[in-house]
Amino acid sequence: MHLIRRLFSFRISNPTLSGLYYCFFWMMVGALILSFLLWSSGMKEQSLSRYIYVVHAVAAAFGGLVSGKRSGRRGWYHGGLTGILYGLMIIMIGFLALDSSLRLGDLLLIAAVIASGAIGGMFGVNLKNKS
Repeated sequence: MHLIRRLFSFRISNPTLSGLYYCFFWMMVGALILSFLLWSSGMKEQSLSRYIYVVHAVAAAFGGLVSGKRSGRRGWYHGGLTGILYGLMIIMIGFLALDSSLRLGDLLLIAAVIASGAIGGMFGVNLKNKS
């Protein structure tokens, strides 16, 4: 059983890339929850902007947490780097897919994901098992 687990396991050793992987995972979970809220309630799509910022900040925090835990030191650095890359990729995807221009809200998004990624990285370093 251990051989099968070793052969079919998927683990990214780079802390920043693993943090980005978890950022996008939690963003998908948040988007699914927001879609369910839109479907089940009378919410309008125009009222989602605050919730979208919260979903991105939470996703960056979890990504920073994983990044800081995997790095073992300088969690704020690895978490902040994960947040920067995540925010830039989100803005780039929006620019390429939706042909949107840069706005002040995009800079607010970048600041939010950098801060939450760095805070998550600080907490993630302290979750590292020091045995």
